[in-house]
Amino acid sequence: MEFFEILDNMFSEFKEYKDIQKGKGIRGKLITIINPKAQKLAAVVEAIHLASLLHDDVIDEADTRRGVKSINAKYGDHTAVMLGDIVYSRAFYELIDFGSDIAKTISNAVYLLSQGELEDVKLSRDINLDKEKYMQMIYKKTASLIEAACKAAAISANYDAKKFAKYGKNIGIAFQIVDDLLDITQDSETLGKPSMHDYYEGKTTLPFIYLFEAADENEKEKLKSLYKKKLSGDEVEWIRSLMQKYGIIQKCFNEAKELVDEAKDVIKEYNIPALEVIANKVVDRKF
Repeated sequence: MEFFEILDNMFSEFKEYKDIQKGKGIRGKLITIINPKAQKLAAVVEAIHLASLLHDDVIDEADTRRGVKSINAKYGDHTAVMLGDIVYSRAFYELIDFGSDIAKTISNAVYLLSQGELEDVKLSRDINLDKEKYMQMIYKKTASLIEAACKAAAISANYDAKKFAKYGKNIGIAFQIVDDLLDITQDSETLGKPSMHDYYEGKTTLPFIYLFEAADENEKEKLKSLYKKKLSGDEVEWIRSLMQKYGIIQKCFNEAKELVDEAKDVIKEYNIPALEVIANKVVDRKF
């Protein structure tokens, strides 16, 4: 039985799983672009990502996932955690077939991802203005699995694994920076959650870190008063105007664009146009 079928059968009682599967699937796409024969590896990595989302929603107490009710909201935290554990276990069982280099690459990424989850919780307890800590956290939580997916695919295709790992790491970090921006710039309908929900959850993302650096004392005090608060429409617009005043959105976008350009350059010799398209889409998207 194909791995996708195993997952479908595993989640037959939970139709929301089908909705979660409609996500971007960037890790699996990257793997099959680098090595079209590595479809099973792509499925395993996407399953691991899915398991991390199930756990992440429990940690964040999220009610929705991509605009539909999350599994933890509908069936309870225990069910969501156990489903995540089942998917992780099955994925690691399948991972053994790919050899030690690939298995170690992917399993180390899951280790880093779990560290990133813990660091995210820790950094959300209070306003964090340390960019280095935040960047390290998003590398572990978001970029490490994308980095590992690209590296593992390169190993399977006998390409330079370090170069493809660099590509994956860079677009992974850029992807999260753009997510940080979209949380601020997009409306609630587009996002499938309230605008600036990150700040309400206690996450001082990169734009907010830069904003606190640029703001005057009165503005900083007001920003602090809005931390972990459900924002009114006027408060959302005030923060957006402040971001505009100090050029924060463009500054963050430029940083993401530099990472993407470096990612494309490092694998330029392989001439894989689809990887350039994906890299460009990381920074040129609305949700």
